[in-house]
Amino acid sequence: AAEMNKRSFKYAWVLDKLKAERERGITIDIALWKFETTKYYCTVIDAPGHRDFIKNMITGTSQADCAVLIIDSTTGGFEAGISKDGQTREHALLAFTLGVKQMICCCNKMDATTPKYSKARYDEIVKEVSSYLKKVGYNPEKIPFVPISGFEGDNMIERSTNLDWYKGPTLLEALDLIQEPKRPSDKPLRLPLQDVYKIGGIGTVPVGRVETGVLKPGMVVTFGPTGLTTEVKSVEMHHEALQE
Repeated sequence: AAEMNKRSFKYAWVLDKLKAERERGITIDIALWKFETTKYYCTVIDAPGHRDFIKNMITGTSQADCAVLIIDSTTGGFEAGISKDGQTREHALLAFTLGVKQMICCCNKMDATTPKYSKARYDEIVKEVSSYLKKVGYNPEKIPFVPISGFEGDNMIERSTNLDWYKGPTLLEALDLIQEPKRPSDKPLRLPLQDVYKIGGIGTVPVGRVETGVLKPGMVVTFGPTGLTTEVKSVEMHHEALQE
């Protein structure tokens, strides 16, 4: 990142693999990454925030159990996002419309507010975003607003002394407070395809999330709308084989 003068994007590069993404300093495609908390096995769907790539954001958001809305807390940054055509508004509305009923709001870049780590700025953002989320259909009382600095690591995993006025959960703790939705595994299998890869020596690999039912090796499945029927050879998640 430093070589391309994009040092401030160093963490984004963990998920941003496309050359165009790294050169422009924005996320274009959706990227999947996993990590484990004490309670959950989490898949992060890093969806683009840039308005040119909203269709990719919809692909990612439609697969999520919880939305993490990242808010730019800097002067001008927040105002642009919450403005009439701002991306904070658009993403919150799309998340609700796509059925993502749980949300965590992160007030990011708290290290760059004026003054640094400003409680007044945080309170202002919480008030304004809560008002908008209520209009969309969310209950702001049930949404944690976590002040963080993604770059400095404040309140991401461990409680930050820079934000000692904040008494709520860290981002990691907020993720563990998510309610796991009941999976309709008793219904017939439905798996919307996100993508299809052709991998040499392996064959055709469809990718997506099981919305209903159960998928396991040996099953015979049918693809719509063509009606093509085939056998499932293996099921993988993040390159690890699964039995179901």
